[in-house]
Amino acid sequence: MLKLDTRNTYAARMLKVLNHIQRNLDEPLELEALAELACFSVSHFHRVFKGMLGETIMDHRRRIRLERAHLRLATTRQSVTDIALDAGYDSLEAFSRAFRKSYGLSPSQSRDSREQRFLEAPSGVHYSAGEIVEFLFDDTGAAVMNVRIETLPERAILRVRETGPYKESAERAWKTLCEWAGPKGLFGPSTMLLGIGHDDPTITAPEKIRYDAAMTVDRPVQAEAPVVADVMPGGEYAIITHKGPYEGLEEAYKRIMGQWLPQSGREMRDDSPTFEAYLNDPTRTPPQELLTDIHIPLK
Repeated sequence: MLKLDTRNTYAARMLKVLNHIQRNLDEPLELEALAELACFSVSHFHRVFKGMLGETIMDHRRRIRLERAHLRLATTRQSVTDIALDAGYDSLEAFSRAFRKSYGLSPSQSRDSREQRFLEAPSGVHYSAGEIVEFLFDDTGAAVMNVRIETLPERAILRVRETGPYKESAERAWKTLCEWAGPKGLFGPSTMLLGIGHDDPTITAPEKIRYDAAMTVDRPVQAEAPVVADVMPGGEYAIITHKGPYEGLEEAYKRIMGQWLPQSGREMRDDSPTFEAYLNDPTRTPPQELLTDIHIPLK
């Protein structure tokens, strides 16, 4: 019963977000406001949304706006330029390219055909002038996920934060941390290497995306900028091991946070980040053999 209640609770919270997006298609997309509406931290929210809806927040709104534009072309005499601007495009040319890519027709051809058609949506949610009362999300794969729940101690860590696209910022952060910690003899058999991605790259400007490279330490260390001494919170975590290239981690996050979590009977802890523990060395391990433990903090 508890698991069913949790699933319904997550669905109800996401419905609030979906209806808010529909009612405010012409307003700036405020990730903080949407996360608050869904009762998630900003860092957790975008992954839960993508996991449950099957598309990112930006892709969802972009599709809904295009569906509204398609409907207006078919049912009104509003100018194509005005429809393009209302759909969030800076120019008619950009709108026409996106519209043709999605519908296979130019806006003028669509207007002439008078056909009303929705775009493919995993959630079944489309543009609507009324209230959305349900959506589809497939959590059948949750039963076969090898998720384990462990209680972890609080750990002292050293971390370096870099900003920029994740691949670039991660490389810079690890280079800085390793070059600082290596000569000091801080790497040992019990050292854990951890990564924390704080932002959604589909909605955050590339230059503002934050990534922390971190390592555990078993003794007090005097940090020096840009290295920061910090603590990784303890407590219960849901953990799943991802095998394969790091590029596949986002799909694993989508599955555990959008499929496993809603039916698990558990809630995420908002005062702790999700993080990755890298179990083998990417410089010596083929990409398909890389092992990464994804940690989801639980209340």
